[in-house]
Amino acid sequence: MSGIVMTAFAAFGGMLFGYDTGTISGVIQMDDWIRTFGVPDKSAGIGYSLPTSRESLVVSILSAGTFLGALGGAPAADVLGRRIGIMLSCIVFSLGVALQTGALTLATFVVGRFFAGLGVGLVSTLIPMYQSECSPKWIRGAIVSCYQWAITIGLLLAAVINNATKDRQNHSAWQISISVQLIWAFVLFVGMIWLPETPRWLIKKNRPDYAAKALSRLRSLPVTDPTVVAELEEVIAALEAEREIGQNSYIDCFRSTHNKIALRTCTGIALQAWQQLTGVNFISYYGITFFASAGIKNPFLISVAINIVNMGMTLPGMWAVDRFGRRSLLLWGAVLMCICEFLVAILGVTISIENLAGQRALIGIVCIYVGTFAATWGPVAWVLVGEIFPLNVRAKGMSLSAASNWLWNWALAFATPYLVNSGPGNAALGVKVFFIWGSTCAGCIVFTYFCIPETKGLSLEQIDLLYQNSTPITSTQYRRHLVAGEPRRLVGDIASPVEVVDGEKWAMVDVQEIA
Repeated sequence: MSGIVMTAFAAFGGMLFGYDTGTISGVIQMDDWIRTFGVPDKSAGIGYSLPTSRESLVVSILSAGTFLGALGGAPAADVLGRRIGIMLSCIVFSLGVALQTGALTLATFVVGRFFAGLGVGLVSTLIPMYQSECSPKWIRGAIVSCYQWAITIGLLLAAVINNATKDRQNHSAWQISISVQLIWAFVLFVGMIWLPETPRWLIKKNRPDYAAKALSRLRSLPVTDPTVVAELEEVIAALEAEREIGQNSYIDCFRSTHNKIALRTCTGIALQAWQQLTGVNFISYYGITFFASAGIKNPFLISVAINIVNMGMTLPGMWAVDRFGRRSLLLWGAVLMCICEFLVAILGVTISIENLAGQRALIGIVCIYVGTFAATWGPVAWVLVGEIFPLNVRAKGMSLSAASNWLWNWALAFATPYLVNSGPGNAALGVKVFFIWGSTCAGCIVFTYFCIPETKGLSLEQIDLLYQNSTPITSTQYRRHLVAGEPRRLVGDIASPVEVVDGEKWAMVDVQEIA
């Protein structure tokens, strides 16, 4: 039990991700921040306004930093280790927060956002990796989902603190909201001092004795316990097989091999891209602006309510991911989100801003949409990218997947103001932007059906067998055989036992079964 608690604690890194993402939505609406970093505008109520170009730059520059940080997560994880890499990310993140807090010019604030993004990018690669490599297979989905839950807690706290400070008419309005992030970084840094390194990284670095001690702590069992010994032997055998093939570079991530590394890499990259294309970060980054433009009173409070839904609905998702499986949650989550987003778009273009009942319905549907994301695509995407890669290229594969997340995050954060806002050079779509998000969710359905395997209840090494011997569509059937303790290979539509002879896998098929 103590090992599960230790692994779950690492999810606290999601607070850095969630809070930093959520706080900017309110900060850019605060009067003093606009006066400090905006431009003179006599038509505005406070005499200053924020041009679309500056709004886009301030919001999206974080994602540019996270993109580079996610790519940097691979060398940090492989050279320094997963644990030390997380501690390094806290230091980089804190530098960015300090620069933002003390900024009095737009350039300094933007540089601070960039460094904070570097730290968040490192975290987004390293935390799911650390949790996946340390968690018991029977609860791995729930533990990695804690990372997404921590993100939603960060989003909620950002909304609450923004709401508490928004009416201050001096720098403290936004400085308090931003500087609070130093607390999250400090807690994570100190906590990681006491946590063990992942056994799989220690084995990769040829330190089996340290790996045995680390796994003993994580499983709360003696080093000599048969369960600990068997798990270490399984990891060592899988790593030796990978080393014989020699797959450990970025180029190898895209090679077509017997264990389908190219498919896994493309799946991870595309999965994180589709997660962003669900449109949920439109609510995170621009939710307050959107609700205000839609005529909804108290948009700050609406943002708090939606973030409560986001946090609360992540909890059933944490349970469901190991109960119903990854593939099912992604499929049905995409279906429900697709329906909700088309409803928001249709409702938004057919009712007036004075229609109180219609505005309430719009808020309600947005809450259902956000809650569905929180229970499905939010946590499950991070669970899958943490478990689909073999050990030798796991750091690189995960960094590419996380970088894809942040690349699309940046692109959408940069483009959204131009799509939504009115005025010269803008598309002025307003609520009609939800037609785009609904269409992309339809794409999520197709992608999940053809590309996502079912990995529920399998060890990381068993997932290698799953990829080698099945397809995403047939993976559910093959997974049942692995869970039952009988490694089998699919020959056509026939499930056949596998026998290893002189290092080669042979499918033992009964002639009558084929006939």
